[in-house]
Amino acid sequence: MTQSIVVVSGGLGVPSTSRMLGDQIGEAARAALAERGIGAGVGTIELRDFAVDITNNMLTRYASPRLAEMIDTVTGADGLVIVSPVFTASVSGLLKSFLDVLDPQALEGMPVVMAATGGSARHSMVLEFVMRPIFSYLRAAIMPTGVFAAPEDWGSDTGGGHLAERAARAGAELAAAIEGAAPTRRREEPMTSLPFEQLLANIRPGA
Repeated sequence: MTQSIVVVSGGLGVPSTSRMLGDQIGEAARAALAERGIGAGVGTIELRDFAVDITNNMLTRYASPRLAEMIDTVTGADGLVIVSPVFTASVSGLLKSFLDVLDPQALEGMPVVMAATGGSARHSMVLEFVMRPIFSYLRAAIMPTGVFAAPEDWGSDTGGGHLAERAARAGAELAAAIEGAAPTRRREEPMTSLPFEQLLANIRPGA
């Protein structure tokens, strides 16, 4: 069975360093799974493509069909890489808004790598002081290694050196978590509505 790794990028630019970092970690996880004899596909979702849909969902509590499909892709993945640029000592408002429209239980038990990009290494604490509390609240299975990339980490736009090492470590952790969690992670069954007559028949006096 092929496993699914989804990279969710909260980056706003084109090209986006957040997406570049997420793709690097996702590929590292895919390669680590391949070494274990497990096939995996990596897909990337750029939230800027869904900005209007996310905003409308927050205002109306209704997810457009394209947003609902995207959410199903995210929540149905076997592992996630979540990447955000740092804005005002926090994650992007776009990423936070997306997480706000998810069902609070949608990521429970989901293996997640946290990653971020910023203009200075001083912003790296956003991983521990902003992102970790959010995903702890959502009860995701957070990987031990978070990955932060400052401009000097890229090196000719390749993300080599220590950044590549951290991405590989995080990817290997995600691969191990996917291998261990895939058979056991709770999957929500589609909710079905019983006919009204059957609901009435199930009512008993004194219940």
